[in-house]
Amino acid sequence: MSLSEITHAIMQFIENNQIWAVPIIFALAFGESLAVISLLVPATAILLGAGALIGAGAISLLPVLIAASLGAVVGDWVSYWLGKHYHQKIITSWPLNKHPKLVYRAEQFFHRYGTLGVFIGRFFGPLRAIVPLIAGTMHMPTTKFNFANIASAPIWAFVLLAPGAYGVPWLETLFG
Repeated sequence: MSLSEITHAIMQFIENNQIWAVPIIFALAFGESLAVISLLVPATAILLGAGALIGAGAISLLPVLIAASLGAVVGDWVSYWLGKHYHQKIITSWPLNKHPKLVYRAEQFFHRYGTLGVFIGRFFGPLRAIVPLIAGTMHMPTTKFNFANIASAPIWAFVLLAPGAYGVPWLETLFG
């Protein structure tokens, strides 16, 4: 089954079983934000699709926004914790040892931007889940990490949900 087929199946499930939207969105945002697992989770496409379901009135914005934000915060926090407690062991283990350039880029990004790097790192594809891990391995103070993590998650979630949530109704009024 391809990634697009999985995405389509999950979107159909959410549309047909709206009560599961919040836990599914939480789990996907968590997976998208968790180091390594993020490479396997099609959360970005599903969150964009969930925005369209919001715009169509099938599900509500606020619970989905909260679920996506919390999932992202928890996923980043787990990645940070893993980095802080397992340091270089985790970076030199599979599968990260197969992607040294990605780890190097995340380290350089973190060195250059520090706390701000954790905030803006959430918006950069493959770095999204690696930056918190690197922040942990480099012993970033927990308070600074939590501030950047908690501040960036709702913005990230809104950016992914907004095009569908607000674009669908706008298109319906334009072409409806």
